[in-house]
Amino acid sequence: MGRACVIIDYGMGNLQSVVNALRYLDVDPIVSSDPKLVRDADTLLLPGVGSFRKAMDELNASGLAEAIQHAVTVQHHKILGICLGQQLMAEFGTEDGGCNGLGLVPGVVDRISQPSGGQIKVPHVGFNRVSFEPESRLFYGFEGPVDCYFVHSYSLGVQARPGLAALCDYGAPFVAAYENDNLYCTQFHPEKSQTNGLRILSNFISA
Repeated sequence: MGRACVIIDYGMGNLQSVVNALRYLDVDPIVSSDPKLVRDADTLLLPGVGSFRKAMDELNASGLAEAIQHAVTVQHHKILGICLGQQLMAEFGTEDGGCNGLGLVPGVVDRISQPSGGQIKVPHVGFNRVSFEPESRLFYGFEGPVDCYFVHSYSLGVQARPGLAALCDYGAPFVAAYENDNLYCTQFHPEKSQTNGLRILSNFISA
């Protein structure tokens, strides 16, 4: 095994697909719920599925929220949030009555809304087209829009600037990926997005 990174385990979501994807890329994944290990890790992954509020309760109660914030803002270590992980990095989420997020990414996470006169299914499940900014590091080497796999009912609004790296349209545009200095996150699941997703994960590890 080559490079190492810590996958943050806060009890929400099956982490095995992330582990398998990283191993395929010759990255040594360490799954941990230890705040000290998270605080000192050079590279972090924050995956997850489920409720924003319940996840923040778990992160706060375990000391992981503070550890993540310290690692990213004080030690300037890099992090990739995936799906719920992207949402948790935002300032606020409205799910289950609403609560503060980790405050690393500007903006609010809100439920996917129905477009005027239209009808879309929520949750948003399946492959959808992602359009990215030319200077994006996550999408380095791609030449056009990319199909990625989504499973979510909430999304980060396009007010998340600077740092908006990619958009997806599902009823309305939302942030599909964000990157700003050492902060990276994707609403889609790169570990389930086949060859495109593996390439995006590899770009993050190499960034």
